[in-house]
Amino acid sequence: MDLLDGDILWPIVGSVLAGGIIGLEREYRASPAGLRTHILVCLSSTLLMLAAVHQIRWLGDTPQEIIRIDPVRMAHGVLTGIGFLCGGVIFREGFNVRGLTTAASLWTASALGTLFGVGFYALAIMGAAFTLLVLAAVTIKETLLPQNQYGDIKVRFHRDAPVSGQDYRRMLEEQGLRPLSLTRSLDGDILEYSATVGGFREARAEALAFALRSDAAVLGFHCLPHRP
Repeated sequence: MDLLDGDILWPIVGSVLAGGIIGLEREYRASPAGLRTHILVCLSSTLLMLAAVHQIRWLGDTPQEIIRIDPVRMAHGVLTGIGFLCGGVIFREGFNVRGLTTAASLWTASALGTLFGVGFYALAIMGAAFTLLVLAAVTIKETLLPQNQYGDIKVRFHRDAPVSGQDYRRMLEEQGLRPLSLTRSLDGDILEYSATVGGFREARAEALAFALRSDAAVLGFHCLPHRP
């Protein structure tokens, strides 16, 4: 096999470049999977598809009339296998789930590698360009489109504190936060109110924290924003 054969060389070069471009964007955003991971995913998909497409070269002494080549089966195996890797970058952090975009970018990198491997260069290049555009559009979206942010707020009081659910709601509303759900729990001498709130902003959370620190009935609090 000639390693400088364009049918072998250009798919490999294209997959490394496409995986590198997507990986750089993910590296810049400090995602769990960065440059090397995306390059390796894209490159490995390309290599496997090249092996499947050129399967006839495996069987040099086999009569060609009995050889049946089906690269689609290899593509199914690649995309199924990459699902396990994608699942490894999705994790829960408090009330938030992170890594979904990185998992999707890994899956896309694998799909691009598959396209390079079967020789669909135009489709692969277009797919890489649109993938980078979608990933970069997050910054534009956050700038141009206001986003309704949510958060989870828990406040702990002594069990004898004269605080009701309505008082807790009013406390949140005074800071511009909209309680969407309210739960109450009692653990020993600790009475805890927790709520998922809309209209969450850092400035509002800071104002709420200042108000809670000034309240002698408050034993502690916990404020966590929902991250995309």
